[in-house]
Amino acid sequence: METQEHNLNNVTRTKAYLEFYLHHPEIHWAFLGHMVSRNGGWNMTDLKGEFLTRLLPKKERDTFFAFLERGNWLIFQDVYPQFLLYRESLKQNKPLFHLCSYLNISTFMETIWNHFWINQETYILAIALIINEQGYLEKRVVQNPIYQKGVLTKLQFILQDLLSFNHILFPYGKRNIVGQTLHQFESLNERILLGKRLYAVLFKDKERLKQVLEWAKTHPHTGSRKDYWPQIFNNVNEGIPGFAYQTRLKSCQLRPQARRIYSPALENAWKNVSQSEAEKGDWFEDHLVVEYLMDDSEKIDGEIRNEYCKTLERLELAAIAKKAISILD
Repeated sequence: METQEHNLNNVTRTKAYLEFYLHHPEIHWAFLGHMVSRNGGWNMTDLKGEFLTRLLPKKERDTFFAFLERGNWLIFQDVYPQFLLYRESLKQNKPLFHLCSYLNISTFMETIWNHFWINQETYILAIALIINEQGYLEKRVVQNPIYQKGVLTKLQFILQDLLSFNHILFPYGKRNIVGQTLHQFESLNERILLGKRLYAVLFKDKERLKQVLEWAKTHPHTGSRKDYWPQIFNNVNEGIPGFAYQTRLKSCQLRPQARRIYSPALENAWKNVSQSEAEKGDWFEDHLVVEYLMDDSEKIDGEIRNEYCKTLERLELAAIAKKAISILD
């Protein structure tokens, strides 16, 4: 099955989203999903990168990877069959969305796809897919007792206030980035509102959309942060064992003669994971979620560079402090 072929790991999923969007640019979520999935891959490789290997024990890093990978896998196996149904509907020149229930796709999305088939409202479809995917993840991942205990409770402070996991970055041009920051991952409402803001950052400015898309097409996703800032990150570890760790970053630039930060490619960081079948059940219970479909028409500039640079510096300082404490112990 085509969905399974593309659902091997974060890199294959991310590539499949972009390829679908290039064939069907009216499906805005496919490109939004591609860019957000890139961030998921960067978060995964951070767990084997320069800083987090110093800050977090292996068990916690493995649990956090399992959390990220499960969410990434679940979203793809839910949304990609919807894309395939749409593609087949176009081929047959008739809507086939009555088949959604056979694919365990929410009744909410069946209604939305039928609406889109007639009205071609790209915004409503994109926001509906944001609502759907976050609703889909809510019980399966966010409220899952395993991840509640192993990730969300234990790592809440680290996730929200110290690390870069809550920054969603959209690179473009040579060294430009825009994006948004999530402050309450455990809140379904906040995740949906974040999705809407990310959509606005990506699609409301046509010139920027063009530039981000060009960047995505010319920079294949590897999972390494070298993809967007090779001046700062490298997928080869330039470190020399035994040498004292010193600060290298200042205002998102390396200090003179400083080596680059290690950020591995996904294929070198993590093996493919065989996932258990997705939990059955339709998340759609509260009809009030349709209120999210309204266009807030809020102007969002997406400025995130300064905040992200400060996060990187905090992360580096935390890694140095942790190393110093372990030496003193």
